Amino acid sequence: MNSISRRTVTTSLLAGAAALGIAGAAVSVPATAADRSRRPHGRPGTPTVVLIHGAFADASSWSSVVERLQRHGHRVLAPALPLRGLASDAAYIRSVLDSVTGPIVLVGHSYGGAVISAAAAEAPQVKALVYVAAFVPEVGESALQLTDTFPGSTLGQATATQYYPLPGGGQAEELVIKRELFREQFAAGVPARITQVMAAGQRPITLAALQEPATAAAWKKIPSWYLVATEDRNIPPAAERWMAKRARAHTVTVRAPHAVSVSDPGPVTDLILRAARSLRSGH
Repeated sequence: MNSISRRTVTTSLLAGAAALGIAGAAVSVPATAADRSRRPHGRPGTPTVVLIHGAFADASSWSSVVERLQRHGHRVLAPALPLRGLASDAAYIRSVLDSVTGPIVLVGHSYGGAVISAAAAEAPQVKALVYVAAFVPEVGESALQLTDTFPGSTLGQATATQYYPLPGGGQAEELVIKRELFREQFAAGVPARITQVMAAGQRPITLAALQEPATAAAWKKIPSWYLVATEDRNIPPAAERWMAKRARAHTVTVRAPHAVSVSDPGPVTDLILRAARSLRSGH
């Protein structure tokens, strides 16, 4: 395919993706040498940002944040989290961190906050932790325990239980948000055409993962930042403020739902950039 026809096809595909209303939609097209030269690469000395999604979401929930961070010259990774168990999820993310050379800003949303707190505990390349409407557990605390610390969560009424087979036989429970309640519960204010796609592609989380106590709390030793979402219906905002204060995190407050990286990617990106700049300035 020559360069002119290739650009025409690419433009058409991207226009179709935009028409679906999918934030950060990407189309895979064979790259030319010119394309590769224009791709965003991490600048020398710039930390890599690793973004960890939480329950009922996937890595695409970070799409708009990824685009912004790349424009600022950051290398960005947004791996898919298994959502099967806190210890096993943290071990998987630790393997991702081990593949990165140089300093890392590690970001977690929702349940992903518990995961980064554990994964960073023995990862010396992680220099900053950023919690986005996320759990920040102490050793021995679980996500469900923290949710129940303060009133206000409506997640219990909005979820449905599914069952999946275990390798050795038997079944275990996993949770999903009911599709008809997804927008109100998870992403109020986000256009319906987007939340319908999010609801269809949501990732279930095991009940065991939400009940599993933390065995590490990296925020005790690594500088932390926290974004409180004041309209959060999954984690009570009062619990978010309490966890941020306990972690002595640099805290910002945004009027946003739980899915703040989708509804308000600008403030999320700004907080991550503040954490990244602190590494270069030494503060």
